[in-house]
This record gives sequence, structure tokens and C-alpha cells, in this order.
Amino acid sequence: MEKLFKIKARKSSISREFIAGLTTFLAMGYIIFVNPQILGVSGMDQGAVFTATILVTIIGTLIMGFLANYPVAVSPGMGINAFFAYTVVLGMGFTWQQALAGAFISGILFLIISLTKLRTLIIDSIPTSLKHAVGVGIGLFIMFIGLQNSGVVVSHPATLVTLNSFTDRGVLLTVIGLVVTLVLLVKKVPAAIFIGMVVTVIVGMFMGVITWPDQIIQPIPSLEPTFGAFWNSMPDLLTFEMIPIIFAFLFVDFFDTAGTLMSIATRAGLLDSKGNLIDGKKAVVADASSTVIGAVVGTSPTASYIESLTGIEAGGRTGLTAIFVSIFFAAMLFFSGLLGLVTPEVTAPALITVGILMASSLKNIEWNRLEIAIPAFMTIAIITLSYSIADGIAAGFLLYPITMLFAGKRKEVHPVMWGLAVIFLLHFALA
Repeated sequence: MEKLFKIKARKSSISREFIAGLTTFLAMGYIIFVNPQILGVSGMDQGAVFTATILVTIIGTLIMGFLANYPVAVSPGMGINAFFAYTVVLGMGFTWQQALAGAFISGILFLIISLTKLRTLIIDSIPTSLKHAVGVGIGLFIMFIGLQNSGVVVSHPATLVTLNSFTDRGVLLTVIGLVVTLVLLVKKVPAAIFIGMVVTVIVGMFMGVITWPDQIIQPIPSLEPTFGAFWNSMPDLLTFEMIPIIFAFLFVDFFDTAGTLMSIATRAGLLDSKGNLIDGKKAVVADASSTVIGAVVGTSPTASYIESLTGIEAGGRTGLTAIFVSIFFAAMLFFSGLLGLVTPEVTAPALITVGILMASSLKNIEWNRLEIAIPAFMTIAIITLSYSIADGIAAGFLLYPITMLFAGKRKEVHPVMWGLAVIFLLHFALA
């Protein structure tokens, strides 16, 4: 154990790593039920996605634990799963098999970037404010999806959207669940989102909105409907329309992972004397590999979970924490019967809460510099209002070189950004 995980060297213990693993699992366990519901709207079999979600979490987190020795869990990312279902499939008309193929290609590209010097080149080329703007936009995007799916926000002929009546039992349940979750969050309860979902289910049963399923423990749902389903759609990727989609998958996955790992490593004491991640390359490779595996088994791109910080706060310092997280996820394979309890009213508070947490990155945008604030704001606005992460990224990345050029700061724009601007200009011109 000591040779593999360096438990004593990192001033931890097996019992502390166990508690950290349990804490992380409870903090992020909501993804087991939220991901099948989100991807289910694209036509994917929810049972298969349930199994795929857990399997890719187990495999990705084990790789993270054994290869990088990081106390970090890897699972399908929030936001990017909504982009997969609502934008790529429902909005743009691609099949879910084609979307999986795009995710697979983005994972391969992510893996190549992780293993080469391209990682540093890309990180240095894109302005920090734009990176944070994309995160904020995704947060507002999934918040809106939560409000819409639960019926809190409905369509209106004059204003496009409006608040629904709180006399609707589904709306009332969503509000109750949201208040409970936010109170737990303010009280700094590590498993606030997970506990909030449990409370919402219980209240929903008393209100008659949710019905208890006949059987909780069931055989593990088959992966057959989704496993390898992307392969026949690979030739469909040879279209110009797929480029922004693949880039959006790659961008969100890459920078979400980079930002999360830096935050976690800082809190866990995993930075070297120069401020770089200890074995950071291995950690990024673990995440990239998981995205590829996820596309094969049938789920959207994965990401390192920021909820891993809850486990670190509980004392987790090594990859053993990740191993314990994987064990807890494996146990959930037999509880697919719970999927019937997790209705849109139950997942909405989780989506809204995650959106709130992601919006905290607003403070990192340079609002005092208009040449940067304008493209950052447009990125956030377009992602939220157009229902498309890809279009939001395209708008912001296209505007950035223009505003910098007329601000007299052309030399500060990396050549990569000029190249991306041309690609996104063609994307809008040919759309």
C-alpha cells in the first residue's frame, strides 16, 4: 500500500482515505441518475446509460488512482452531457450515435494533446477570461435546462419564456428541493446535492408526484443498446458542421479537467516547488482515456469532478481515495430500480445548484478590459440564449481577435486564436 500510494509520505491513513472516498461518492453520486435522464432525451436507453455512467466512472477513477495517485474521481461531465443531448441531438438534428462518435474523436484528440507539448501550447493560447466565460455559460445553460424540464420555466408567446404557476405540484416540489439543497450547500454539507435529491424524492412521494418503484434492486441493465454504437457513424464526422461540435467537446473537457486538477492539487498539496502538478501529465491522460472509454460504452465525455474537493477536505491525499470511490460506484450497479424515482423535479435542483457553483467563475473575468469583457460576455450570453455551447464558444472566439485588433493589441493574440476565428467565421457563414 505504501509503495503504491505513498499514504504515510502524504500524511494520510487507510481509514482517512476510506472516509474521503465515501465523502466524494456522496458529493457526486447524483450523476448516476442525472446523466441517464439528460442523455435519455436524445433517445438513448436510460438503463444502458445508467450502466455506462457507472462503468466509465469506475474505470476512469481507477486509472486516476493507480496511474496518477490522485484523490480525484472521473465521471461524465455536467454541462457537456446537456450539450450532447439538447444541442447536438435535439437542436442540430444529429443522432445520438453521431454525437458519441464526435465525443470519441474529441477524446482521441484530448489524449494526443495530453501526451505531447500541444497541451502547453493550447493552454497558453486561449485567454483565461474566455476559459472562465465558457464555464459560466455552461452553468447558466444547465440551470436553464433544469428550470425548463421541471416546468418552473415555460414557453410564452410574447416573451418566449415565463415562470409557471407555483400551484403546479411539480413546480412546487422543484422549489422545495432547490431550497433544501441550497440550505445544505450554505451549511457546507459535503453531500448537499445528493441529500437534496433524496429529500426531494421523499417529499415528492408525500405530494403524490413520485411513485415508489416495485423493485429497487434489479439485474444490471445491459450495455447492448449503446456499446460501440458510435462506430457506424464515424464516416458522418467528415462534415464541416461537426468541427465546432468536436471542438466544443474537446475544449470543455480539456479546460474543465485542467482547472479542476489545479484546484484539487493546490488543496491536496500535490504541487511541486515550481507550482506545477506532480504527475499532472498522468492525471490528464487518465481523464482523456476515460472520455474515449465513455464513448465506447455509451456516454458523453468525462471530466475530473470538482466534488473531489469534498474528499480532500475529509483528508484524502492519495489515489486510494479514488479506489474507494470506484468501489462505492460499483455497488450502485444493482440499484437501477431507483431510476424511476429520479424525475425532472428531482434532478432540477441538482442542475440549478451546479449552475450556481459554475457561475462563481464570473469573478475571474477581466471586466475592466472591454476588449476581453465583450467576447467573454457574448460567450456567456450566446451559450445560454442559443442553447448551444458550440455557438457560444464560436461567438466569443470570433469576437476576441476583432476587439483586440481594434484595441491596438493585435500582438497579444496568439496565432491559434486567429486560426480558430477563421474556422468559426466559416461555421457561422455556412450554417
